[in-house]
Amino acid sequence: MQHKIPLSESLIDIDLKTSFSSIDIDVVAEFEKSLESFYEDQKSVLAVNSGTSAIHLALILSGVEKGDEVLCQSLTYVATINPIIYQNANPIFIDSENDTWNMCPIQLEYAIIDRILKGKKPKAIVFVHLYGMPAKIDEIVAISRKYNIILIEDAAEALGAVYKGKKCGAFGDFGILSFNNNKIVSTLGGGALICNTGVEKEKAFFYATQAKEKERHYEHKLIGYNYRMNSLGALIGITQLKKLDAYLKKRRAINGFYKESFNNFSEVLFLKEPSVDFVSNHWLSCVLLDLKEVTVIKCKLMDVLKENNIEVRFLWKPMHLQPIFKEYPYYGGKVAENLFQKGLCLPSGSTIIKNDLNRISECIKKFL
Repeated sequence: MQHKIPLSESLIDIDLKTSFSSIDIDVVAEFEKSLESFYEDQKSVLAVNSGTSAIHLALILSGVEKGDEVLCQSLTYVATINPIIYQNANPIFIDSENDTWNMCPIQLEYAIIDRILKGKKPKAIVFVHLYGMPAKIDEIVAISRKYNIILIEDAAEALGAVYKGKKCGAFGDFGILSFNNNKIVSTLGGGALICNTGVEKEKAFFYATQAKEKERHYEHKLIGYNYRMNSLGALIGITQLKKLDAYLKKRRAINGFYKESFNNFSEVLFLKEPSVDFVSNHWLSCVLLDLKEVTVIKCKLMDVLKENNIEVRFLWKPMHLQPIFKEYPYYGGKVAENLFQKGLCLPSGSTIIKNDLNRISECIKKFL
């Protein structure tokens, strides 16, 4: 049997034996400094144990409480939404737009106006850079400022992506990163909260370390969480971040290979940058299959690829279609739903070699 080609896997090339000699220093703080340097020292960054934890901390710092409403992208992974529920708040789902597949600014503003008319102004907006493609940031930022609503930027999939020369994760009141093992840079599980000020970082640190008051004894006046990143993860992250440019180059090369390979197949449509303002990291290379009976055909194709030990996946199923969230409001049409029905994520991991890419391409071409 041919070896398995995973959907997305980071290349963890680190000499742990040598690196353990550095573990006596505060490597978590060092990793945070590396991330702050990545953002040109314009941000304060807190390293935590997951991107989900970072979103939860951002909501806490945004003052989101029980009964509040949070506007959020429907086409995303559930980890974007769950922290809203942790706070006993209510998600309000927004449809995507066709250019970037991210939150539709038109539907976002319509939802804000409608919620205000219903007597409930939303407390925060959480938007996502899906699959590493920057959202329509100018429009979304302008709307958040127009209505004075806190903006949380979920850049979990978008480390290294750029919009108008500025790195994703730096546009919101808070930014979110993920270092899960399927991301371009991995700490074998981890994340980061990007803050605009050191005061916000200090407050987030307080909540992430069990909300211990500054007393000689253990004093607790608020509920805290065990969200801090561990030292080993940070140590790996420091090394990984130094190689980010090489990893980005590989992901973009993979995306370029797929586009060239299927150039003559009109039924295979790629997620592409709408203009030069958008620079995706191409964390995953995603396609839409423009076919009749597309759901049936897509499932058959996935079966064929599985038989050849090639992992592909559906795009995220929109959150407003998930049974657990069916009672919450949704603003939009069928864009996110159509993307889900037609879309596939192709193998895009850093460990993929040229022979793997040829095998994937030939298998799909033969099926089509």
